[in-house]
Amino acid sequence: MPAPPKDKDKNSRTVAPRRRASAKKRGSSKPADAAQLGPASQEDLKKVLAQRVRDARARRFMTRKALAQESGISLAYLARVENGTGNISLGLLQHLALALNLPIESFLAAEQAPNADFTLIVEFLKRQSAERLALIRRQLFNSHDRAQRVALVGIRGVGKSTLGPALAQRLAVPFVELNREIEKEAGLGVSEIFTVYGQHGYRVIERRCLERIIVNHPQVVLATAGGIVAETATYEILLSSFFTVWLKASPEVMFERVLAQHDARIASPELRNEALENIERTLEARRHLYELAPAAFDTGGKTVEQIVRGLLALLPGGMRSLPL
Repeated sequence: MPAPPKDKDKNSRTVAPRRRASAKKRGSSKPADAAQLGPASQEDLKKVLAQRVRDARARRFMTRKALAQESGISLAYLARVENGTGNISLGLLQHLALALNLPIESFLAAEQAPNADFTLIVEFLKRQSAERLALIRRQLFNSHDRAQRVALVGIRGVGKSTLGPALAQRLAVPFVELNREIEKEAGLGVSEIFTVYGQHGYRVIERRCLERIIVNHPQVVLATAGGIVAETATYEILLSSFFTVWLKASPEVMFERVLAQHDARIASPELRNEALENIERTLEARRHLYELAPAAFDTGGKTVEQIVRGLLALLPGGMRSLPL
């Protein structure tokens, strides 16, 4: 297997810190600087942490139950953390960071990065040599050669798997679906990969497969998984190596498309409201990341042929092999 599962602390499922009474008794003996961290400051910190955990979970389209299972934290305790009322330990915070495949400092930083552009640029610069950094200082990103690669990003149900092959045929280049490559690499289905290796293991395999596709395919149309935009380092590689197009559609359109695929998670009209809320929440959490793509196209209310023609019109001239 390519990515060994991480160890989990079984005792982390039932954690309920209770030190308030003793803390009050010792309150008068605290140093002055510690005393300044009064209840208001602590409550603000809890609220910031709660928001960052909720946002990270939404970007990955994870339910609270799924995150609880993945992190080994009880559902009730995770609910308190996300509501801003839980006193989480560093050990449990590390469990959350691993489950969400994020560095632990992303929850603890005094302030979040100014915007998604800043975060991507930092990850990009980390991978460069000193010579490359000197060149980038003069011409940031402009020197990148995307060759003849096109990547389609967007939430599930927007049409990546349907439109990708059609666009590849018009461009006379191969079509690759990233999830299928990940399944080949792991020897497991996507759902089984998450079960065995978790979010972190899946993302490690995802990045490895993306890097191999770049090496093996100077010309390709790639359909990605919707959550790739939430993995900063992997998304930076994608944007640097592919002409990336964000495929958009309304939550209602995406729901109907996924329903037509007989997705077990929303396999009945009775779950429509819950499914629409999940789609809207995920879209809102990822919107600023999808907007980093150099092009976007709304697939709602259009035929495959109309969409392909629209996508061809968006591509740089050198990428079009056939006239419109």
